[in-house]
Amino acid sequence: MGSNLFWDANVLLDLVLKREGYSPCRQLMELTIQGSVHSFTSPSILHIVGYWLTKAYGAHEARVLMMSLLLDVRVLQQNHEIALAALHSKITDFEDALQHETALHHKVDVFISRDQKLQGYSTSRLPVVNPTDFLRSIK
Repeated sequence: MGSNLFWDANVLLDLVLKREGYSPCRQLMELTIQGSVHSFTSPSILHIVGYWLTKAYGAHEARVLMMSLLLDVRVLQQNHEIALAALHSKITDFEDALQHETALHHKVDVFISRDQKLQGYSTSRLPVVNPTDFLRSIK
């Protein structure tokens, strides 16, 4: 297996907030912990997750949860080049474009997201799939 996965904000939030239907995200994290896949995200997604964790649990607990998350999920760098590529992307939502270009820049294998609009930008170079479909694809 050994796939490199980029986690979008919606799937990380499903996992850490245990939102309805979070089970596939938990399964992906279990694969990450086992070393079967490698998981990545971006600083801007980490910011989004931190914001919602703080609202849900308070600042201290949010930091504890994020530190736990970062034991298994690596944060990829975003730079000027990536920002410019996102601005020139066909993806109209800038935040989505920024994440997509970050994943492309770092040659991630699969972009994991529940965002159906973003899934429409799936390519052979960077498939964008929801957690359930990814899990089905590796069985």
